[in-house]
Amino acid sequence: MSNLDPSEIHQTYEKARLRTKQKRRLYYHFMLFLVGSVFFIVLNKYMNIFPEKDWFFWAIMIWLFFLIIHTLNVFVFNRFFGEEWERVETEKLIKKHQKKVEKLEVKLEQKGTFNPESTENSKESTM
Repeated sequence: MSNLDPSEIHQTYEKARLRTKQKRRLYYHFMLFLVGSVFFIVLNKYMNIFPEKDWFFWAIMIWLFFLIIHTLNVFVFNRFFGEEWERVETEKLIKKHQKKVEKLEVKLEQKGTFNPESTENSKESTM
């Protein structure tokens, strides 16, 4: 790892730190889910808050759904839609934009209304 320059080391450290934070938040969410589920059951069954309905089941299922979404976000979607995916997609969009610009320049040159040297000269003169 000593072969890397300091910016690469820092970037690697930051990625690892952010990933650790993501996982810690997920584990915290899971622990909160377990405690909250027990709390809902106690409220419903033993403290007789709306005891005729088993509302705790639906509250736990809704919370479980959000916990599953959170888990998928950390372990699945982050892998597919992480920084590497973002970089590749950005490069694709830039290339697509450059192709459109080139096609537009060709069309303008064919019409005789576009002179690339004059636009470069005007850019330099404004600087």
